[in-house]
Amino acid sequence: MATVPCRSTWVSLWGIRPQVKLRPSFRKTKLTSQYGQREQDYDFPSEGPVSVKGGIVALGKFDALHIGHRELAIQASKAGIPFLLSFVGMAEVLGWELRAPIVAKCDRKRVLSSWAHHCGSVAPAEFHVEFSSVRHLSPGQFVEMLANELGVRGVVAGENYRFGYKAAGDASELVKLCEEYGMEAYIVGSVMDKNQSPKVKSLDSKDRGQVSSTRVRCALANGDIRYVTELLGRSHRLVMVLSELEGVILKGNTISVPKSCFLNLPPKEGLYENCTCLIGETLKVPCSAMIDTTHLHVESTQQIPFQDCRFISIEFGSAEGAC
Repeated sequence: MATVPCRSTWVSLWGIRPQVKLRPSFRKTKLTSQYGQREQDYDFPSEGPVSVKGGIVALGKFDALHIGHRELAIQASKAGIPFLLSFVGMAEVLGWELRAPIVAKCDRKRVLSSWAHHCGSVAPAEFHVEFSSVRHLSPGQFVEMLANELGVRGVVAGENYRFGYKAAGDASELVKLCEEYGMEAYIVGSVMDKNQSPKVKSLDSKDRGQVSSTRVRCALANGDIRYVTELLGRSHRLVMVLSELEGVILKGNTISVPKSCFLNLPPKEGLYENCTCLIGETLKVPCSAMIDTTHLHVESTQQIPFQDCRFISIEFGSAEGAC
């Protein structure tokens, strides 16, 4: 998807890469749900805090890490070192209902790493800002923070991006303010969804037919794995933590895992064929997965060493939906 220039003063997308070398890593954030709490109970490798100084940051929520989000990262990588900048704690501050994440927190780095071949062999890193600390900033104050406090060289945003207190700023104002602070601004056209079902569109008043996290959630709720795969640009991966095997039932080449072990959003209840069970970083075993009201049941024709793992994942094949 090409950038959509609306002003002659916009800087060319093909800017010179900054000479600043930034180490890709993740910034620790506050817990946002029971799913985050489960992950917080386990240690994951950390490379230390991120600095986005001199980089190009893509702005958004980045819940699903879908192909629209990937397009923002691609455009950021064309202009410099790419980062994803998003806010955490919005649900708590705004009183929204807490929901399971589409991508497990511990799985986000893997997804971003898979984008590297789209982004000039550079995997985008994430930088999180506490929403409570910026909630009352005006559009001008927000851009000032990006320029003076974070030291970013430029920003990338979708054409429908809103920012500032009560979403007062739009894409045009973002470009204007960035010019005032000596930053580059790139506005990217929406990645449109090929599936223009009225049922999907009616779920979100902001929906204009673009790929969105709302559409991903809807597809998962319908058990439409093929559609989920199209929106994500990859297979959906459900991550589960096996805490001292509590509630986990092992029998031959099958394992039953209670839903309380889920770290992210599963598809709807039903039988899913052509799945893959992942143990650790390298072991992959073909399997089928059945989700009922309380458990996920995994069955394979091969022996799977469940006893030796703390985490298992299921990747849902794109050829089938729920039976």
